[in-house]
Amino acid sequence: MRRPPANADAATVIAHLVEVFTVIGSPGFPTERRLLQERITGWVRRAYDPAGTARQLVAVVASGDRRKLLRRIVAPTLVIHGADDPLVPLEAGRDTARNVPGARLRIIDGMGHDLPDALLPTLAEEIAGHCRGSVAGAAAAG
Repeated sequence: MRRPPANADAATVIAHLVEVFTVIGSPGFPTERRLLQERITGWVRRAYDPAGTARQLVAVVASGDRRKLLRRIVAPTLVIHGADDPLVPLEAGRDTARNVPGARLRIIDGMGHDLPDALLPTLAEEIAGHCRGSVAGAAAAG
């Protein structure tokens, strides 16, 4: 998770981020390197802000334990977590699901800390099924 060199040009930043996303990506659903480079090039050209990334990481660390807040969630909740996420351990996803009343946990084998194209249909179906179930449950309760 090292940063690109200070004052790096766009090509250096892109190469660095390609390596980062290769490491944190889904080993069971790897994104073709050329496609990953194209996407990251678009991200960097559109909105690369090293200070913004640093602020995000500081906010994650500063936010502390949120389990008490999770226990107050009343909305139907689906937690999706990659079994092979090297950035956020699987136990963190399990802990989140345990702390949201009634949450359902869906662990996806081969998934890392990204949203690979090969999993988009699976993810869409998981989310759509969750929404369908939530609507049906609300109608039955209402």
